[in-house]
Amino acid sequence: MSHITHMKTRFQNLFYLEKALNRLNIIYKEQENTVFNSDTENSNVNLVISQSNGYDIKFDWNGQEYELVADMSFWEQPYPVESFIDKV
Repeated sequence: MSHITHMKTRFQNLFYLEKALNRLNIIYKEQENTVFNSDTENSNVNLVISQSNGYDIKFDWNGQEYELVADMSFWEQPYPVESFIDKV
């Protein structure tokens, strides 16, 4: 059973989020996300951490900050999720 979780973070700046992930030697890729509203188009960059089980971890921009989005049942990082957030 899937347990997709959205966890708020304090990251509002992509540069600092990338710097934190790099410091922990976490490999990620950037994913451009374009949102279309009636007559406007907004683009932002999300970060994706690939996992060998196919259940990737994402840092999604919600318009104010980056949210950690992951299926906790398939977490494959070297740290538990709470510790992962603290380290990032």
